Amino acid sequence: MRKVGAYYVWIGGNGEFRSKLRTVDSLFHDISHFPEWNYDGSSTNQASGDDSEVIIKPKRVFKSKIHNCIYVLCDTYRPDGTPMPNNNRVKAVELFNKGLGHEPWFGIEQEYFIMDKTTKCPIGFPLNEPGAKQGQYYCSVGSNNTFGRNLAETHYKLCLEYDVKLSGMNAEVAPGQWEWQCGPCVGIESGDHVMMARYFLELLTETAYENCYIDWSPKPVSGDWNGSGCHTNYSTKLMREGNKITRDDVAIAARKGVNKQSKTGLDYINDAITKLSKKHDEHMAVYGEGNEMRMTGLHETAKYDVFSSGVANRGASIRIGNETVRNKKGYFEDRRPSSLMCPYLVTSKLFETTVLDD
Repeated sequence: MRKVGAYYVWIGGNGEFRSKLRTVDSLFHDISHFPEWNYDGSSTNQASGDDSEVIIKPKRVFKSKIHNCIYVLCDTYRPDGTPMPNNNRVKAVELFNKGLGHEPWFGIEQEYFIMDKTTKCPIGFPLNEPGAKQGQYYCSVGSNNTFGRNLAETHYKLCLEYDVKLSGMNAEVAPGQWEWQCGPCVGIESGDHVMMARYFLELLTETAYENCYIDWSPKPVSGDWNGSGCHTNYSTKLMREGNKITRDDVAIAARKGVNKQSKTGLDYINDAITKLSKKHDEHMAVYGEGNEMRMTGLHETAKYDVFSSGVANRGASIRIGNETVRNKKGYFEDRRPSSLMCPYLVTSKLFETTVLDD
């Protein structure tokens, strides 16, 4: 039987990626075929040396049609079976399982900076140009405007090769800043695909791009430069379709003394935004550290401590697209999550507030 390599990937005690390689049978196809494994938690700030074993459980497999190497995304547990404190995936699965019929879709826009190890600044940053401004770099072309395309595009192609659900990418507003979009994904799938895409980007900096590193923080460059967010586009089945109540349904309900009305998807979106407005602080608490430095009300952000919403307004907490308004159904964009947010926390919190808190 042919053997192949499977990289087990997980999150360590400081939120960092860890991975190690295991030889498995090539006939392993389903996630259930991959055995649990363990690692030294005393080396990852997750356990003491006298009881250091941490268990990793496979959750999603990413395979290439070209290469033999397989990547297995795992989450972490103590030997007694309880999840490690930063195993946010378990909590997210529990929440999504409470309302599977709502079919939550997510599209996550991950911004990041490619940094130069020598200068500690974004690659292409105008170090000797006082008064330099951003803007020329957004979706740009040419060596005076675009920096890091090779890394960004190699990452994009690697993700597609392993069936990570990237839907696009582009150069962003600041020099050396890029964005990829992940989705649409359903429920827990969103967090898994975002995490694997982040891992692949980190992996690529080890080889051909070893003079660079990735900065996921929300405000790597101070001053009049954009920070990095992780805008999260979100909808449920009712937001995408409405409730489709017929006139007969309304009449039957009325005879029973029940006020039943047809609602558009946009109605459900507006209801969700109202719910979000009442729990702004709860959401900001899980939307990523250092977010207050990015969300100043400038540079296409809302103010950190003020909830707002608007149509086509990139300076609002929540943006509804013109197409959604026109069609009276669709999705909305939560622009508050930071670039280093945990996708499991953000997606499940959106779902909890807009669906489960009814």
